[in-house]
Amino acid sequence: MLSQNDQPNATLEPSCRHCCIKIQDLTVCLSGHTILDGINLHVHCGEVVAIVGPNGAGKSTLLRAILGEVPYQGTMSSLMGGVERRRPRIGYVPQKLHFEIDSPVSVADLVVAAVSQRPVWWGISTKSFEKVKRILSVFAADDLITRRIGELSGGELQRVLLAIAMTAKPELLLLDEPGSGVDAKGLGLFYQLVRDLRKQHDISVILVTHDLSGISEYVDRLVLLNHAIVAEGNPKDVLSNEKLIQIFGPGLWNISSLPTISNERSL
Repeated sequence: MLSQNDQPNATLEPSCRHCCIKIQDLTVCLSGHTILDGINLHVHCGEVVAIVGPNGAGKSTLLRAILGEVPYQGTMSSLMGGVERRRPRIGYVPQKLHFEIDSPVSVADLVVAAVSQRPVWWGISTKSFEKVKRILSVFAADDLITRRIGELSGGELQRVLLAIAMTAKPELLLLDEPGSGVDAKGLGLFYQLVRDLRKQHDISVILVTHDLSGISEYVDRLVLLNHAIVAEGNPKDVLSNEKLIQIFGPGLWNISSLPTISNERSL
């Protein structure tokens, strides 16, 4: 594992006195099998951390544990404005939603259901429709408001789900495989939106991905997970780590072509 001094966000350490997410000794055992073993992860506000690893490594289980959907041992806490709390406010974008292509549910229906207690089948008022449009416009998705969910491309759906996740004003944003089913153009737009959110709202972001090299220019830190944290640090360093090459095999990317990662939080 890379030392703190080797990590690109070592300069952010002082902010931990005011704002951070801390996971300590998190262990998940399901049906007699240890899925996650002693995970220690410290995410600063304004930091984007990518979790990579092989299938079955426990990546999605880690997100589910943070969400409180699976039992775990260990502790999670957040420090916001210098005040310690048990857990942060969380926004979550799942890997995918399953809708039939002919489902009558529209984007407006989905967003209203998430932000209002009024049953959707009562109809959407003009006021609610305009509110939904404003929410979606921040994520370049307002033109989708009348589209049916089943008709959206992967990238369009991810932007809608991101808009919904941000309505709770989260302190921690979790993204599970945001690149699944999304073309390169749509994925670039999605990552740019996430990067802008980090800059504007100073939120922590943890994302799970299989996109080993493509994600590197958008994140501050890369964590290699294989039931335990195998390596973490600057994306370029982790991608050249021998343990990662042992897990994934050589020749999956050209390490010399990876972009230089800035240490600035305004990325």
